[in-house]
Amino acid sequence: MAIRPKTKMTIKLAGRGTSHSRSEAEIDGNTVVIDEPVARGGTNEGPSPTATAYAALIGCTNVIGHKCAHSLGIDIGNLAFDMEVDFDRRGVLLMEEVDVPFTAIRLAVAADGPCTEEELQNVAAETAKFCAISKLFERSGTDLNITWRKG
Repeated sequence: MAIRPKTKMTIKLAGRGTSHSRSEAEIDGNTVVIDEPVARGGTNEGPSPTATAYAALIGCTNVIGHKCAHSLGIDIGNLAFDMEVDFDRRGVLLMEEVDVPFTAIRLAVAADGPCTEEELQNVAAETAKFCAISKLFERSGTDLNITWRKG
């Protein structure tokens, strides 16, 4: 008898602020440190909260991209990422409320596997359907542009 995965779940986390800028979150048995750079009064022991958010897009694209490639029987090899983020900082600077702080994200994905360009674009299309983080940014109003290429 196959075990049926849960399709909806509640995820619980715990965290604590260890200073005005440094936080620790306990996630799946790991401690994640989120901090600010020294220039902004932090200790630079981890990425900033905003950097953590957009870095999650790289992680999600990698995981979901490989899952999609596997389900399609396509060998994409390893992926490399280059990202640019247009960030309207007026909100985090407490100047004024900003509806869409990450106005645009450009993510270039390069695959080093033996797949064809057409196969890679099929993986890209499937990944766009299932990556939770890309959907989060898109639905928030971010102009998200993800391009995949052989590299």
